[in-house]
Order: sequence, then structure tokens, then C-alpha cells
Amino acid sequence: MQPMRFTTETSSNGVVERGFVLGDITGVLWSPESATDRASLVLMGHGGGLHKKTPGLVARAHEAVTSWGFIVVAIDAPGHGDRTRTAEDEQARADLQQAVTAGDSERFASVSMRYMHSLAKRAVPDWQATLDAFQNLPEIGTEAPIGYGGGMSLGSAIGVPLTAAEPRITAAVFGGGFFVSEAVMEAARRITVPIQFLLPLDEEHVDRGSILALFDAFASKDKTLLANPGTHRAMRWVGVDKEFLARQLGGTGTSPV
Repeated sequence: MQPMRFTTETSSNGVVERGFVLGDITGVLWSPESATDRASLVLMGHGGGLHKKTPGLVARAHEAVTSWGFIVVAIDAPGHGDRTRTAEDEQARADLQQAVTAGDSERFASVSMRYMHSLAKRAVPDWQATLDAFQNLPEIGTEAPIGYGGGMSLGSAIGVPLTAAEPRITAAVFGGGFFVSEAVMEAARRITVPIQFLLPLDEEHVDRGSILALFDAFASKDKTLLANPGTHRAMRWVGVDKEFLARQLGGTGTSPV
């Protein structure tokens, strides 16, 4: 893996935003303008077909920085954002579009599960390499608590296996909006850290029962399910326990549990 390098830097409303590249990984880091001691690191994932600077993700990142003093990092999933699409990425997108056009829900589900499994297999090592690189930065280091700060659909299809594989993550926020494969269920059974799970009640593609089964599969003793109205493209973050990660990781104005 090549060394990480920062490519851009801007600052506004108390938040410093720095773009970076690490090999073929493209990402962005948000941090407080004023240095803080022992700042916790929060990883954020984006939805399918989106990218690291989707407006909703940027808003949540800014809130995490300004409210709790967190440092937040997001990366483009493979084949998304500024990253090059492989032939597999192009074929999967074409297959998904054909299934939608034909109204073939079974094929849509099958292609989605296969593609999300492939993306997770590629994205988990990307996230681990990113963590390795950021732990070499003096403002983060190896002692900073690390949490997964959520992302609906693809953000959780990647976040669940990442959290299962990565012992450095000590709390996580996930959300629905993706088809649950047996691989994701198996990963959930290995997760014991505190979690918060967001369920959009009006999801038009994914069966609610499969998401509830996934929630049941998590081995965490501390887990909370939050169900709110919302469709696949209008998933609402209302009613979310915004202090969850602050309690688990420690943040400005709070003490670690």
C-alpha cells in the first residue's frame, strides 16, 4: 500500500476538511479546527451508488465534529465516487438497472446481494488500511477509540462485516435498506460491541422480517433498534440517539462509559 497523502484542505464553521488518497482509496477526513486531546475516530459509510461526500453524510460528519469533538473519516466504496469502476462494477450496475426496468424483484435482490458481498470483500481491507494509516497521525494515534458511525444500505452491508472483522471498532451504528445475505448474518453473529440499528419502516425493496432477523442475530448484549417511517431513498435519522457514540467512545462534554 502506498503512503497516504492529503490532496485538499478547507475550513468552515469550526471544521477542517481534508481530502486524501491512499493507494487507489479516495477519502475525506473531518476534524475540529481546535485540537482536542484523545479525539475519538468515527468511520462513516455511504449508500449504494453514492460517494464519500453525499450531503447527508457530510452533515452528519460536521455534527459529530462540532457536537462531540470527533474526528470523522469516510472513503469511497470500491467502484464508487472517485474510484475506478471494474468490469464487475459496470456489469453489476447494468444488471441492477435491467432488473429495475423489467420489474424483476427476485433478480434485483439476487444481483444486489451478490454485488454487495463483493463490495464488502473489497471494502473491508480498504477500511483496515485506512485505519492503519490514520493511527500513524499524531492527532489520532493508536489509543483513540474507534466507532462505526453508520450509513444506510451499502454503508451497513459493508459496516457489519467490517465491525465483525475489526477489533479496533468498539461501537457501531447500522441501518437497513439492503438485502441480508447469509454472509452478513454470519458476521452479525460475531459482533459483540454495543450497536444501534435504524430501520426504515416503509422500505419498498427489502423485507422487514429479514432486517429484524439480522438485528436478532447480533451477539451484542447492548443493542437498540430504532424504527421510523422512511423509504429506501428517504430514510430518516429522526429519533436517533445522537449521544450513543459519545457515550461509548467519549466525546466533548461527555465521559466514556
